[in-house]
Amino acid sequence: MSTVFDARICELGEGPFWHPGRCQLFWFDILGKRMLSRRDGADLEWKFNEYVSAAGWIDNDTLLIASQSGLYQFEIASGLRVLLHSFNAEKCATRTNDGRADPQGGFWISTMGTSAQEGVGAIYRFHRGKLTKLYSGLTIPNSICFSPDGHTAYYTDSPTGVIMRQTLDAEGWPVGVASVFVDISGEGMLPDGSVVDANGGLWNARWGAGLVARYFPNGDFDRTVKVPGLLSSCPAFGGKDFSSMFVTTAREGLDTPSPNDGKVYELILDVCGIPEHRIQVGA
Repeated sequence: MSTVFDARICELGEGPFWHPGRCQLFWFDILGKRMLSRRDGADLEWKFNEYVSAAGWIDNDTLLIASQSGLYQFEIASGLRVLLHSFNAEKCATRTNDGRADPQGGFWISTMGTSAQEGVGAIYRFHRGKLTKLYSGLTIPNSICFSPDGHTAYYTDSPTGVIMRQTLDAEGWPVGVASVFVDISGEGMLPDGSVVDANGGLWNARWGAGLVARYFPNGDFDRTVKVPGLLSSCPAFGGKDFSSMFVTTAREGLDTPSPNDGKVYELILDVCGIPEHRIQVGA
């Protein structure tokens, strides 16, 4: 059963994350160039002059925000931004997309073409001030999340319909070649954003299907939960005891969007998530 957490309409809702210290959900309207939140019953919004898509927490007052031009340290109260690392200037036709902090304090962020041009996307890891490209030649990189023990990363290139599993070393760096975790390429649905629960189950939003699907750590299918918005884009755990799942939706490309499309939904589940990890920005 889902309820509307926030009724403001996002053209492309994405990147939800729950700040564990502030007990506050943040999310993005990528095409609207804004970050949204709610606290103490008040609607909050920050506007930008470029695409913004994902974030993580540095401390109780400061976020790391991924934008079209780079990664920024962002002061929540004042809106002050300080550039931590820029993206390549020649990549002006790209923007950031999906991102999440890993258990070792790094931040994984994907990029893609602003018109979803084939093969121009990549996934990077920002760790202690250094940005390293991990994967290239991707089109719409998504589904970045991590096992609770920090030994496994997941990601997808959405048009392929395949979610990949990558072994990580003790410092959070990929070891060996990624393998297939889930293949839904024959189901006519696209995997979008994902999050992992406390039991290691992966919850994947299905773009165009209005649902989130859960998979056991071995890749076997468990179940689906429905959300009213057709273009379900990304889930995040939060709330009391991390027993709530928040799901962003979109209305990008819909000729006749319904009133449900583009809102953020909250679901109460029988499993809990884990707190988002703190990002280490210093050397």
